[in-house]
Amino acid sequence: MDASPQCRPLTRADYRFDVVLAIVVFVGALISAALSSIAGVYGAEQQSSMGLAIGYAAVISLPLAFRRRWPSVVAVIVALAYFAAVSLRIPETFAGSIAMFVAIYTVGAWSTDRRRARIVRVALITGMFLWLLVTMFMQATAPTDIGISRTGSFSPFVAVTLLNLMINALYFGGAYYLGDRAWNSALQRAALEQRTAELEAEREVTAAQAVALDRIGIARELHDVVAHHVSAMGVQAGAARAIMQHDPDAAREALLGVEASARTAISELHQLLRTLRTASDVEADSSILSLDAIPALVDAVTASGTPTTLTIVGEPREVPQFVQVNLYRITQEALTNARRHAGPGATADVRVRFSDQAIEVEVTNTGRTVLHAVPGMGQLGMRERAAVSGGEIAIGPRPGSRGGYLVRVTVPVAASDSAEVSA
Repeated sequence: MDASPQCRPLTRADYRFDVVLAIVVFVGALISAALSSIAGVYGAEQQSSMGLAIGYAAVISLPLAFRRRWPSVVAVIVALAYFAAVSLRIPETFAGSIAMFVAIYTVGAWSTDRRRARIVRVALITGMFLWLLVTMFMQATAPTDIGISRTGSFSPFVAVTLLNLMINALYFGGAYYLGDRAWNSALQRAALEQRTAELEAEREVTAAQAVALDRIGIARELHDVVAHHVSAMGVQAGAARAIMQHDPDAAREALLGVEASARTAISELHQLLRTLRTASDVEADSSILSLDAIPALVDAVTASGTPTTLTIVGEPREVPQFVQVNLYRITQEALTNARRHAGPGATADVRVRFSDQAIEVEVTNTGRTVLHAVPGMGQLGMRERAAVSGGEIAIGPRPGSRGGYLVRVTVPVAASDSAEVSA
């Protein structure tokens, strides 16, 4: 049993259209049969009765209401009815021809079994032409005159015969071609709709990923800004409280450090807000964070109570701004963790190495080591920054028994260049 084509499922509107088509063809067949009977197309004595014509009209029209559900079955029924009508001289051919065309067209346009569709149409068309040739041969060899002259090398009878052959060739060929064309157009339309749906789904996924990446980036920036400066403010405020009674001047200096850290945090937050409100390419030009700012960062950490040294190895080279910001933030987070977790008396060291192959930043600190610490947001942010910069990062206790912690990030030169392009 044929079903509606996979390229487009049948709708209620399709069913309603087919029912209306069947009714129209039925009414047209009745009118055509009445007029043909009055006109006596087969002669008053040779044509069948009107009762048989009404039955014929029902057989060729009513199956059209199901033509898209069972295309092949409907085509065979209509074709057999049409053959019988002509053989029995039922006074109706106009509506039957229309029904035949629609049925053959529907097989090509709606049958999912393309092999069956081809076989059914070829069989019907071949049978129709064979039947037409047989009928013409019988008329040509009939002893009685059928009203068309047969005399001459190219008689009117021959002309009518050739005309019938040409009309039927165009008729059935058109039904075959248009049916296949409708099927192929439906497939193309379905493929286009599917591709459109896939693109829409991909667009939604991409948009969701972009939103997620933006949220991750904002969370990372907020953590780096707030964690570093608030940690420094806490250390400096605690130191000021401890020495406020016996060393007011030192306490005042500590409070000035708290004030400076607060101002710096506000400045960086404003910078972050400006970056969020403007185009992405503005960040690279307006950002105040770079490798050149690491000395000031080291001085600030030293001032907050964690003595820190800075060593630059190699000849400084041009580094994409995007990579500079990430290296600065990784250094900042590593020093913040050292200040928070290394304990009193701890020191830190920052080394920036420039080579022909890579840029490396290493932050180490002395003091206690938490062996089973659960990685927090800070470590996650450092790993993300290293990854988006195209580099690698190592985070963990310093090798040997010296204690302390090590953070080392290496960004290849080629990766840093590509990171600037992707940024």
